[in-house]
Amino acid sequence: MSEAVLDSRRGAAGFQHLALFYSDTDRYLSEVLSFIRGGMTADVPVFVAVPGPKVDLLRDALGAEADDVSWADMTKMGHNPAWIIPRVRAFLDTHPDQAVRYVGEPIWASRSAQEIQEATRHEALINLAFADTDAAILCPYDTEQLNAATLANAEHTHPVLVREGEGNVSLAHLSTRLFPPDCDLPLPPPPVDAVRLVYRDELPAIRSLVAGRARDAGLPEERVAEIVLVVNELVTNTLYHTETPGVLHAWNTSDSLMFQIEDRGHIADPLVGRTRPAEAADHGHGMWLAHQLCDLVELRSYPDGTTIRLHVHR
Repeated sequence: MSEAVLDSRRGAAGFQHLALFYSDTDRYLSEVLSFIRGGMTADVPVFVAVPGPKVDLLRDALGAEADDVSWADMTKMGHNPAWIIPRVRAFLDTHPDQAVRYVGEPIWASRSAQEIQEATRHEALINLAFADTDAAILCPYDTEQLNAATLANAEHTHPVLVREGEGNVSLAHLSTRLFPPDCDLPLPPPPVDAVRLVYRDELPAIRSLVAGRARDAGLPEERVAEIVLVVNELVTNTLYHTETPGVLHAWNTSDSLMFQIEDRGHIADPLVGRTRPAEAADHGHGMWLAHQLCDLVELRSYPDGTTIRLHVHR
């Protein structure tokens, strides 16, 4: 990647978020290595989080230079896409008052549809989370493996698009919507056989229900306690922040235990749960716990109500 592409697209605060569209391994290596080496040449800290086999591919290509780069397997670090922003923020915090470069590939073809949707929302939130930083962020997208809708959404979430070494402003990103429209629709309803509990003050009953289902799913006691804590915190938010009952649904899928909390509250902060709340903060703790302890969290909040869907892998 030409450094001129990077420099010419920088914002006033130095933040840059680029989608790299690649169709083969050679193009991937050429563009990503150029981005990494450009940072190293400028004595800029570089962090690379890509799916495991690509970590090995890039490390082998860099040789001894690889030791000067921070590495993570994105299939672990970004197993839940909400884990990514805190990890990148921690990297920035270890290099205060410095420019940094980050390669993050949060979307790959074998991810579930729900994971890809949440990873796409993560990509949109990067623009908020790091807008005031001097971070250059490159996100590779495999045009041969990912479908057209996923690639179109990448154009929405990235201010700059890189193809064949050339960077251009994304017209789709100029939309006033934070998330691509198909990633901000209401969640589909729970299955008809899901357990349904309307609650206002029934916290003991909710904790009992969650614990029983988690044990029936074969989760170890430590995991049972974590999931009970998460659901209890989210249900408690209903009691503190709304005056109407909430609804809890619970069901199983082929590989996950599912809990959904719905109420009439509205969560205005799109980054809730993606950044650790201050101890004295009066909101955000429940969503932070949910994101940290669940395998996937789907949050949809509108002025007339909020739905939080928790995925817990068995």
